[in-house]
Amino acid sequence: MLGPVILAASRSDRMRRLISAAPVTKQVVDRFIPGEDVDDIVPVVRNLADNGLELTMDVVGEDITNPVQAAAARDAYLELVDRLKPLELGTRAEMSVKLSMFGQALDDGHELALKNVRPVVEAAAEIGTTVTLDAEDHTTLDSMFAIHEELRKDFPQTGCVIQAYLFRTEADARRLAESGSRVRLVKGAYKEPASVAYQDKHEIDRAYVRILRTLMKGEGYPMIGSHDPRLIAIGQELAHQAGRKLDEYEFQMLYGIRTEEHLRLAAEGHRMRVYTAYGTDWYGYFMRRLAEKPANLRFFARSMLTKG
Repeated sequence: MLGPVILAASRSDRMRRLISAAPVTKQVVDRFIPGEDVDDIVPVVRNLADNGLELTMDVVGEDITNPVQAAAARDAYLELVDRLKPLELGTRAEMSVKLSMFGQALDDGHELALKNVRPVVEAAAEIGTTVTLDAEDHTTLDSMFAIHEELRKDFPQTGCVIQAYLFRTEADARRLAESGSRVRLVKGAYKEPASVAYQDKHEIDRAYVRILRTLMKGEGYPMIGSHDPRLIAIGQELAHQAGRKLDEYEFQMLYGIRTEEHLRLAAEGHRMRVYTAYGTDWYGYFMRRLAEKPANLRFFARSMLTKG
């Protein structure tokens, strides 16, 4: 299985230098990350919106080692909000944040992350949109869920992400569904030990369906984060069984992957949101995209051979 190997490489400084230096890397990375700064991303937002798609935007970067960097991450999101305001897209353009970028792993990191993310959530609400808290490795989740619960007191549309491969997630899904939360369900893209997570793909898929059924039956707003055609079809069926209208759930996929499927779902009347990342610190995000799906790795390897 190559996934764990790639995830290990995502934490290797040597591999970061090697891949970053490859002549073809930028061309391949551009498939997943369409820009390095907010000026690059605004035309992408306009283009996706003009094609009937919705967005969630992620300013990539996770290696935060001091409070100054955490504050800079906050400010990058506040700049994004300022640039979104004149587009008047409302919830069609939301944001996704990793609390590690806001200082979660530093001393007193829980309080620091909450302090830094709150202004972003407030600013998003002022322009009629919202924020989703991305899930990271399992050691960070209690803090993430506590921050999510705290933010929802004033901003109930604040969403969060849960990962199907973790054993704890079925219980988390029941709690979130009962509370009426917005929840993005993904399979999971971090290397987790067998003591806390399923390791077999089929077990993960089965857990995904069980959890999605819980979300669809609940009081919240399910966001189906998957490129898997089978899970997409199952999601549609579960939504139908639960009596949900097309605007009572949505699909989410990554920028640059299955683009034609994005357009197909939108054309059928589904809410289809494209997870669109940008920034200069792209390495960790890029490597997880390779680890998630063998086809992504094949695309990169083929490009290295033919373009390098």
